[in-house]
Amino acid sequence: MRAISGLTLLSVVFLAIPAGHAVEIRGQYLESRTCDVYTGPCFANGEMGLGGKEAVMAWKVDEGGWNGTSLEGLSVALIVKAQKTLGNDGIFPMQAGRIDSVILVDEAASDLQQQALIDFVKQTASVYTQHVNHVERVPLTLENDHHNMEGVFKAGDLAQIQTRKLGEHDCICTNEMVYYKPLTDVHYAAPAYSVKQSYTGDGLNCRWSSEGSRSAFLAIFRK
Repeated sequence: MRAISGLTLLSVVFLAIPAGHAVEIRGQYLESRTCDVYTGPCFANGEMGLGGKEAVMAWKVDEGGWNGTSLEGLSVALIVKAQKTLGNDGIFPMQAGRIDSVILVDEAASDLQQQALIDFVKQTASVYTQHVNHVERVPLTLENDHHNMEGVFKAGDLAQIQTRKLGEHDCICTNEMVYYKPLTDVHYAAPAYSVKQSYTGDGLNCRWSSEGSRSAFLAIFRK
């Protein structure tokens, strides 16, 4: 299996935007789940209903804003916990049951920007924000290197994601594929290896830490 990179896809992002199409907001997206998203069907079937109930999703605004409020340079994250496996294999959406979530807002945001970031997340990830238990302001950082598939997200001491590029040694059954799609509507998503992912906050009545899985996506978002 060749190492997977999102650079080629990312290089055509701006060419893919039709002339005259007004983009209100665009930026970086990073996601990691507690199950493999790049895997073989046999492994995925073994995790269904047992793993993949938790996820960390993060957005960083590179350009634009929301509801008329500029959000450039700001980040926001959504932490989710479901009763069952989250996801969609492209054919059958999982029956995840009740989904609780926590929204983490960049502490650098003003009150007006905070409300815009919260509304952006609720509209972008509406399926996962029906039961928002808590909103918290924290220092957020998100950097995606699409060439090396290295994503780094940190939300104070509450949450983190660190990824690397998938390589030949990550191929276990030789039948791997992108089994699950990203949880939100993004562009040019490419799977990556989660070196680590964790959430240690109190808003979901659970904490988790996961290391060494094929469970992440690097992508861009635009609306």
